[in-house]
Formats: sequence, structure tokens, C-alpha cells
Amino acid sequence: MTHDVKEIFAGAAPPAPAALAAKVRTLAPSMTRSMQRVAEAVAGDPAGCAALTVTGLAELTGTSEATVVRTARLLGYPGYRDLRLALAGLAAQQQSGRAPAVTADIAVDDPIADVVAKLAYDEQQTLADTAAGLDTVQLGAAVAALAAARRVEIYGVAASGLVAQDLAQKLLRIGHIAHAHSDPHLAVTTAVTLRAKDVAIAITHSGSTGDVIEPLRVAFEHGATTIAITGRPTAAVSQYADHILTTSTARESELRPAAMSSRTSQLLVVDCLFVGVAQRTYETAAPALAASYEALAHRHNPRGGSR
Repeated sequence: MTHDVKEIFAGAAPPAPAALAAKVRTLAPSMTRSMQRVAEAVAGDPAGCAALTVTGLAELTGTSEATVVRTARLLGYPGYRDLRLALAGLAAQQQSGRAPAVTADIAVDDPIADVVAKLAYDEQQTLADTAAGLDTVQLGAAVAALAAARRVEIYGVAASGLVAQDLAQKLLRIGHIAHAHSDPHLAVTTAVTLRAKDVAIAITHSGSTGDVIEPLRVAFEHGATTIAITGRPTAAVSQYADHILTTSTARESELRPAAMSSRTSQLLVVDCLFVGVAQRTYETAAPALAASYEALAHRHNPRGGSR
């Protein structure tokens, strides 16, 4: 059974005011142009928009009242009234003296010190946005499924494939059976063998990577619990995901492709999953982790073991 947009956000708590800007950055690319105008308006001038009725905001953005309401719901609010309350809260936070989040693109002739500073700022913003927008209910459900899983198969290609490998290695070190796959044929082959006590994870920033969606679909249809880690929670991958974990990314530029910032946010989500599983399975995870450290110790000690 697939999911539609209403199902994806059903039951989720409205985002806190501080998470609104992050939510807009994450969801805007998947919105219609008219909905983007509404989202950009509320994120750019929360104080001004908080003072407007639904009709006033529709007139300001050249859209309709229905578009305003749909945008509010897509951002996670039950209705426009709830969005206005969040905008008022965000405006109050900004007026308290917090500096506006402004970032600049990296130029070809930037000194290396400026490159470091700009990348560090963007990475921090990406992590903060991801943390603010992460649905902890969905995260908790995903952790519970992983902790109880008989087997975990993780699918990702390119930069997302590296993140898939990172999660698989982490889970293996605490005693869980986990494998990462970037080969689409092998991915589908493993998905076919999954059952109700297994978990399949798809990692795709765009949410539309066919080589990742296909094995997740197969796993979903065979009864496995499915998890999507994506920057586009309404994209195609969501149709086959029982749990959706949304990532955020910094603004893409010529020298900073989307793969750089999406990897940063994906790794944060992966770490949250790993720590959550380790907490739930501490009695077995702690000895397994200690054993793995001990087994590898001689490789990090120049005086011990063979070279």
C-alpha cells in the first residue's frame, strides 16, 4: 500500500517556529511554483506575514487562499492559523537579537581561509536544519524496527552509497546483520529475500533515484519494514516507505554540489539511528563494540601485531 502526502504528515506534530525556515528549504524544491512563493514569503518575512489573513497572504504572493492553506499543511501545520502562530514565534526569536542566517557562495578566487569558513558555516546550518526538521516519532519507530530486525539491507548510490556503507559498518560493529548495496541488480536480489522481521533502508536525497526505489519497493511488497532517508519526503521513494526521515541541505552552488551537503545531513540521521539502536540493545551492543575495538587495536598500535 503506497502513501500519499496526507499520510506522510498525518499525526506529525507541527514544526517548532525555529524549524520553519529549515522546513521551507527542504520542501520548496518539491512544491509548485505558486506554493514556493507562499513558502518563500513566510520564511523571508515571518513578522509581516504573521499579521496577514489568509486572504492577505494570498494577495501578497499572487496566489489563492487554497494555495496558502495547502502550503501551510505541506509545511506541517494543520491550517493557516497554526502557521500564523509559528510565524509570530519565529518573528519574536529573530527580534531577540539573533543574527540572520546569511551564507555566501564560494568563489573561484576565494582564499582558502574563506573557503574553510564558508564550508563550516554551511555544514553547521545543514546539520541544524536537519536536526530541527527531523521527525523524532518517525525516528523512534525506525530505531525500534532496526533494533528488532533479523537482517538490515541498505540501498544507496554515489554519495548516498557511501552513507549506506557507513551505517552498515556501524550496525555490524554492534552485532547486527547489515549490508550496504550500490549495485542495482544485487540490491533487488537481496530485497526479494526480505520478510516481515527484516528492514530495508533507501538513502536518496532526491527521493527519485530509480536504482534505490526499486529494491525498496520489492522489500516493501515482501513485507519488510521500509525506511527512507531523503531530502524530498513527498517524492517517489515515499510511496514504499513505512518511515520517512527527512534531511536538509545547504544551498547548492557551482563549487558546492548537492551531494556534499546532502551527505552531511544523511550522516547525522545515520548517527542518530545507530546511537538509538545501540541504546535499545545496550546489553549486547556494548560487548560487541568492545570486542571490535580489541580485535582492531593491534592495527592502530605501531608496536603491536604484524605489519
